Amino acid sequence: MLFYSAHADAVIAARKIEKIWVEKTLAAPDWIEPDPADLTVSRAFKQIEDFGNRVLRVAYRPIGADILVITVFFDRGARR
Repeated sequence: MLFYSAHADAVIAARKIEKIWVEKTLAAPDWIEPDPADLTVSRAFKQIEDFGNRVLRVAYRPIGADILVITVFFDRGARR
């Protein structure tokens, strides 16, 4: 099951990010990397065609079989 932090929900609403984009990013990311500040957190990246091919970054933490989305944003500096 997918859960969103209060921060993630606020950012999604404020930046008009579609939750389906978040779900697609987590289901089939273009690449994943660990968060250097917290190794319990991963960052998933995916190019979103519907948003001008910009790269969406989703920071998340697995909790058992569930996933907690911590934050979401379009990352201008994302490079593989």
